[in-house]
Amino acid sequence: MARFDKLEFDEGRQPDESDEQPLEIRRDDIDWMQRADQHRRTGLYENALKYYSRALELDKMQIGGWLGQVQMLVQLGEYPEAELWARKALELFPSHGDLMAGRAQALCRLGDLKRAHEMCDGSLKQSGQSAYRWMVRGELLLAARQTTDQHCFDKAQQLDSDWLVSAEIALIYLFYRNPSRAQLRARRACETAPEQYYVWLIQARCQRALGLDSQARRSLQACLELCPGHEEARQLLAALESASVSSVGRWLRGLFRR
Repeated sequence: MARFDKLEFDEGRQPDESDEQPLEIRRDDIDWMQRADQHRRTGLYENALKYYSRALELDKMQIGGWLGQVQMLVQLGEYPEAELWARKALELFPSHGDLMAGRAQALCRLGDLKRAHEMCDGSLKQSGQSAYRWMVRGELLLAARQTTDQHCFDKAQQLDSDWLVSAEIALIYLFYRNPSRAQLRARRACETAPEQYYVWLIQARCQRALGLDSQARRSLQACLELCPGHEEARQLLAALESASVSSVGRWLRGLFRR
């Protein structure tokens, strides 16, 4: 649980170099939460994780910080740590619907579908509704290979029209190797927020997985127009262009052999 040890906040912790800021700048927990959200929306999950942690250092009752930690750990593939962090959060906020959903998602990724379903059922029984609870419900159905996952994801999008919901549903589908359904959600995210370069990258991943290389190239070009220095997009585009050149070469060699 090395990751968890690093996340554990300490009120007496001495600041490191990354904490140093000009004297006139002192961020509060809301500032750190905003920075976490900004980095999450660009796929920089390590940074988002760090900023959620900074918010909690300033306000342990910041529920969004606890939930954000769990969600980012899931995105980073740190499932045991995500489950542990969710349990710790639920000690402070018993029966909190979204935190229960976060633990359910972590349990699901760990392969414990029985406990994940129990936790998810409990989350949906709590007061209020959220897109995230229905996203986790959809993921559980997807993991169990049931056919009603789309209804849950549609419900999530109805509750929250934020493009991030569609994008993160696409990532769930990609995790379960269902790029065709992932592409539908990614396309909606692109239509909703064409100015966000991360949605074009997610769509390119879907298209590449489907073998739609020319479409993937266009999506990557759109990503790079918005963020010219994006390393993953540049690497994916180079790989697609290299594969295209190799394919043409093989076709020409075959033509001359006839």
